[in-house]
Amino acid sequence: MKYISGLLREVRQLLCTDMPATAGLRQFTVSSPAMVSDNMLEWLATQSLFPKFFWHQREGNEEVAACGQIKVFDDIKQANDFISRYSAVLDDTFRIWGLNAFDSVVVEGQPRSCYLFLPRLMLCRRDGQVTITLTLFSENSLRDDAHQALLFIDELNARKPLLAHHPAVIHSHHLPDYNGWRQRIELALDAIAQQQFEKVVLARKTVLTLESPLNAANFMASSRAVNHHCYHFMLALNPHYAFLGSSPERLFLRETRQLLTEALAGTAANADDDLQAHELAEWLLHDSKNQRENLLVVDDICQRLQGLVEALDVMPAEILRLRKVQHLRRVINASLRRTDDADCLMRLQPTAAVAGLPRKEARDFILSCEPFSRDWYAGSAGYLSAVRSEFTVALRSACVTGNQLHLYAGAGIVAGSDPEQEWQEIENKAAGLRTLLERADD
Repeated sequence: MKYISGLLREVRQLLCTDMPATAGLRQFTVSSPAMVSDNMLEWLATQSLFPKFFWHQREGNEEVAACGQIKVFDDIKQANDFISRYSAVLDDTFRIWGLNAFDSVVVEGQPRSCYLFLPRLMLCRRDGQVTITLTLFSENSLRDDAHQALLFIDELNARKPLLAHHPAVIHSHHLPDYNGWRQRIELALDAIAQQQFEKVVLARKTVLTLESPLNAANFMASSRAVNHHCYHFMLALNPHYAFLGSSPERLFLRETRQLLTEALAGTAANADDDLQAHELAEWLLHDSKNQRENLLVVDDICQRLQGLVEALDVMPAEILRLRKVQHLRRVINASLRRTDDADCLMRLQPTAAVAGLPRKEARDFILSCEPFSRDWYAGSAGYLSAVRSEFTVALRSACVTGNQLHLYAGAGIVAGSDPEQEWQEIENKAAGLRTLLERADD
């Protein structure tokens, strides 16, 4: 068995072979049985090369750390076309990583609908193996890019342990505040009564000012340790900006032509006591408002997949129990007529669980009503490749900018929604990340 540093030495040796002075794409992959000490997030946090992407799959089957970029894509279709162009030379370790926005995000002064990038280096732990993949790509000379890759490897740092310390909160405020929330709920209920839409998901941003800058990787590690049954993801664009989350919801998983998605809508509180948690779960399973909200999402997904799928199955409702809340979930399996991740994303994002129904009308209401831009929140995070692609809905998420932490949470509003109950729901959802700072507050 080899440590990460040993695998990197092997990659470096492979790069020293003679490369052609022509355009192209080439991958170098080495692997070894995983070791307990191979902590992907710790290794990634130590690197000073950006962008950096961390991924921990919901079922715990896979953990990835990627850094450096050799190509950025303007949208998922462009990324899809790139994969198709080079499919003959790609192996199953090739992936394009990143985020898709709910609306748009300003990155380095430019508005973007996504940030999808081909990393220079990717570490992956899967099936008891640690695999390192280094990618060369050039429109002119692979020999020149191999030289750049050698310089890249020389800049990598040895892993250091993460410190479980977070700075104290010195100020916090909500956008909207409670009174603003009630007013927006009333506007939404009026619009629902006028049949402008059936459902709209309204969100709140909480801005926490901290006594010193927050280390995003430390915060991600703390969330991963306690927020189980979630996807954990983080995109760090520079030392002062990162977007991260611990999301319970899968947007879609595609393996060849098999598609797996889900409707995660309907929420109840969780409890430490198993009996009390079970009682809350039973209430959720039989509550008409929450069932209606979930079935609206199911119907919307099924309608949006029409024309893309040959067969579709909806599983019975189940309870997903998280640290602070419980959700209604219905899993949906489908067989695709064709492989097209861009089409899947266009049809499924944003889901009715984060926007509403009908989607356009609900989304227009959100953009005109909410006092902040969602940016990456309620978009998606993940990867795409030729054989397998997977994205999670960017929920239970936060943006780290120096000594500020922006937390996001939303609630689905349908006829009969109560502002106080919906406020409590977003409090419970935000607590999944907010409570990680409690020790620092004391």
